[in-house]
Amino acid sequence: MNEQNPYETLGITKDSSFEDIQNARSRLTQQYREDAKRVERIEAAYDAIIMDRLKMRQEGKIKVPDRIRFPERNLQPPKTVTPMASESSSNWLQQFIDTPSRNDILWPSGVFLGLAVLTLLAQGSQMAFLPFALALGFCANLYFLNRKEKRFGRALLMTLVAFVVGLGVGGLLSGLMSTPTGNGGIMPIEFAELVTFMVFWLTSSFLR
Repeated sequence: MNEQNPYETLGITKDSSFEDIQNARSRLTQQYREDAKRVERIEAAYDAIIMDRLKMRQEGKIKVPDRIRFPERNLQPPKTVTPMASESSSNWLQQFIDTPSRNDILWPSGVFLGLAVLTLLAQGSQMAFLPFALALGFCANLYFLNRKEKRFGRALLMTLVAFVVGLGVGGLLSGLMSTPTGNGGIMPIEFAELVTFMVFWLTSSFLR
């Protein structure tokens, strides 16, 4: 290699780009990494070329690429994080979940607990009271939901769903009870009504 010509030392020309200079330096230092003196000459040639380019830049003979003059322009913009489907589901569900105040829990608790007690007291002799109590629970649930959002249609739909779920779950569970009907235990219809009151209470207290 000719030590007096740094361009020839790196195997490049004076018209080579900055990337070519960098690549030549990396390639040669890797190729001759076990030859310390040769690597030293390569580094010296690289430094000499950089100084020569700097001088030419100051004299206005070369134009420095914008990516070197303005490195901040090369910064990648932050990636936009696409919300996951679970987050969308969580936001949708959050529209229906309520954080109840003390009164929002106590009033429904008192109403539905009272209806449950009356249902238990009406066993056998006053079976005609059960549909009336269930109707009262339906109206109470509708009232408690409607007063939160003032959206009657939504409150009515949620009350209907709670009514169907309560009777369905109550009927299913009563069928699995080991105590036979009429053996002094609670009647299946009474059990289903009690479960419905529980569903009404959960709906009116913790949904909106």
